Amino acid sequence: MAQTEEITFREVIDALLNVDVPFHPRYLYRLSDLNNEEVKMLEEVWQQVPVWRRQALLQDVEAMGERDMVLSFEALARFSLRDSEPGVRLPAIRALWDFEEPDLIDTFIEILENDQDVDVRAAAATALGKYVYLGEIEEIPVETLRRVEAALIVAHTGTSPEIVRRRALEALGFSGREDIQDLIEKAYNSGKRDWVASALYAMGRSFNERWIPLVMKQLDSDHPTVRAEAARAAGELEVTEALPALLEMLDDPDEEVRMACIWSLSQIGGEGVRQRLEQLYEEAEDEEEAEFIDSALDNLSFTEDMELFALFDFPEAGEVEDAGFDEDELLDMIDEEGEEYQD
Repeated sequence: MAQTEEITFREVIDALLNVDVPFHPRYLYRLSDLNNEEVKMLEEVWQQVPVWRRQALLQDVEAMGERDMVLSFEALARFSLRDSEPGVRLPAIRALWDFEEPDLIDTFIEILENDQDVDVRAAAATALGKYVYLGEIEEIPVETLRRVEAALIVAHTGTSPEIVRRRALEALGFSGREDIQDLIEKAYNSGKRDWVASALYAMGRSFNERWIPLVMKQLDSDHPTVRAEAARAAGELEVTEALPALLEMLDDPDEEVRMACIWSLSQIGGEGVRQRLEQLYEEAEDEEEAEFIDSALDNLSFTEDMELFALFDFPEAGEVEDAGFDEDELLDMIDEEGEEYQD
């Protein structure tokens, strides 16, 4: 088999146009990190590629991008946002969810407000949620954050289809603004299953302890979707008092609920969690489920490391200087605390 670097882009173009032959997976790798000239070549023939193949291509690169973080299909996905078919635009947006370039904000807002396809608009709302988060941690200017929030608030409170309004609310979950917290509470109190689920999703993103009683209340909901979102929110908020309920919910008849509980337990940690997750891993009969539990165990290790780190009573940066410690003394102190904890 030819190596990826040996494949010319002209070969990729020819393979795309040859609908009588399946598009070989090795060509997908060649679509990573496209340069401007290659994008231009693709643009010249793109409409000659059948819709079904364009859709399959974007779905494949979306999945590959999730599995392999070294690959970057950003250029292809950006180009595909302009495709005439919603079945191409939708995976293109999803393929860009992990990218944080501020210049995508205007594109996503335009899609949210004007795209003719409901699912594409909903995906754009989800994509904008990342920029709300970036604004909250001061990675983008406040005025940019406010512009994103304004677009999402209009989408949520206006006459958009329900799925767009719900995704906009979920995206706003990262915001610490009181008026947005009011929107989340209103959705929760609506009593409508899907809106309660979206409210719980937003609560999990909020890092706000005010939602803990409402999240706890929904862990025993009659609706699996609501139980799953409550379990996820409990994990995101690191609700330690939810631990017994989440352990019990590992026997829930709904798979989505069980998977949500597994991940949330890995977020919270605590007594009995590792033993239970390792047991589930040993008993897993499905390879995909085993991989998910293995990832949760890796996340649990990170959680446990952070808990260990928190046990160390490190001085603040200013206190180190005021106390007269030099770097070697501070490192010795850290080592001593670590040895004491292990003993």
